[in-house]
Amino acid sequence: MFKKSFDVILWIMTGLFIILYPILISIHVYLPLFIGLSGYLMILGFEGRGVKFVWLPLFYLLNLESNLSLPLLLTLLSVLTFYLTLFNKVNFFKRCWVCIGLFSVILIDLYYFAFLMVYDFVFDTTSIVVNSLLMYSLVLDLIFVVLV
Repeated sequence: MFKKSFDVILWIMTGLFIILYPILISIHVYLPLFIGLSGYLMILGFEGRGVKFVWLPLFYLLNLESNLSLPLLLTLLSVLTFYLTLFNKVNFFKRCWVCIGLFSVILIDLYYFAFLMVYDFVFDTTSIVVNSLLMYSLVLDLIFVVLV
């Protein structure tokens, strides 16, 4: 009985986070983006942890992109490109699951920022300003992947 009510509360809190956190990021710019963490959770879903590990981060990333007016599906492209090119090399550290998470988050964030820079160059726009807030977001991303 207690476990079932806890699961319901956990699903409600997860749904509220996915819906409301990107809105808070658009208001308070100092909140971290969690692109790398959600991409890493998506990769865990690809590796067999369950469908919820794919769909929940995907909905979060799409909501984040739409609320911050970022290029649509660019985060998904960067996660899939990382998964297809470098994840097997990062997965070499099978015994150190923290190392896999840290390297994955760093590389997913680097892929995303590289794709964003290429997008800005090709379409002659300015999607995001590279400054210390992105480094702050990356550091908090790394802290949360260790906690997960």
